[in-house]
Amino acid sequence: MGQVLDPLGDAFSVEEYPQLLVGMSARDDAAVYQLDPERALISTTDFFPPVVDDPYAFGAIAAANAMSDVYAMGGEVLLAINLAAWPNDLDVIHLAEVLKGGADKVREAGAVLSGGHTIADQEPKYGLAVTGLVHPDEILTKGGAIPGDKLVLTKPLGSGTITTALKRGDVDEVDIDACVAHMIGLNRAAMQSAQSIRPAVHAATDISGFGLLGHAHEMSHLSQCSLSFDWSDLPWMQGALRYGHEKVFSDGTERNAAFYGKWTSFNEGIADWQQLLLFDSQTSGGLLLAVGASQTEAFLSEMDARGQKAWIIGQALAGQSGRLLVK
Repeated sequence: MGQVLDPLGDAFSVEEYPQLLVGMSARDDAAVYQLDPERALISTTDFFPPVVDDPYAFGAIAAANAMSDVYAMGGEVLLAINLAAWPNDLDVIHLAEVLKGGADKVREAGAVLSGGHTIADQEPKYGLAVTGLVHPDEILTKGGAIPGDKLVLTKPLGSGTITTALKRGDVDEVDIDACVAHMIGLNRAAMQSAQSIRPAVHAATDISGFGLLGHAHEMSHLSQCSLSFDWSDLPWMQGALRYGHEKVFSDGTERNAAFYGKWTSFNEGIADWQQLLLFDSQTSGGLLLAVGASQTEAFLSEMDARGQKAWIIGQALAGQSGRLLVK
């Protein structure tokens, strides 16, 4: 992504556009533009081909995934518009179900969906362009993790290997059903829990296509510290470890491992398939948060009060910007 954005240089620098609180130079989850002392707009977009067979579920997953970047920045979703590509030879009744799934998720987020754009394409694709709102002093970013922070994850891992098993026709129905339930879940409760203890939440991002360690590297690099993870503390979706052991991985997972692996050290005894699972390309994953150690239990209590789970999976360490350790 860097080589794509680098030619733009400082075309929209913070110095020239001081209202642009988070722009391309920050490489964060979304752009943030300040309106006034109390309000800043969050703008983001995401869309992709189907990861499941059911059109309604696909729409709901894609919408939850697109809105997740707003939550990763600490904001609430205000408005969304549809982005869709649809083959001419595929019945539009299925597109209607995709759009219904997306609309229901936007409504669940307390936001409004209106309009959008559709083009003809050989492969179906769907997602949203999303606008959110956050107080300028309450923005969450990838940078800011402090040595000693606990790393907290708000959804289990493994959606990539499970949906890849689905595409290969070798998935247990109970596994994909459980996976869908996680993917359609909004990260809104996680964001609200983080904002309730805001000064203690130093960094945040959501886990998606680059896998846990890919997104963790971004946080580590921007925070100028290293991150350490405990394999035994990682939460997994039902069936994920079995498919991972069978090496059911997408091409995206392999690319993640090839690129981000150079910054990662694994303790002896962590098998190759376990390592690959940590680069598993996720869809609509949870938030990864760096939380001050003294407030970690308070965050977990806030999540519990909202009927959500979260797991402490590691910690931030001093030095070695961008480095990751898995033990």
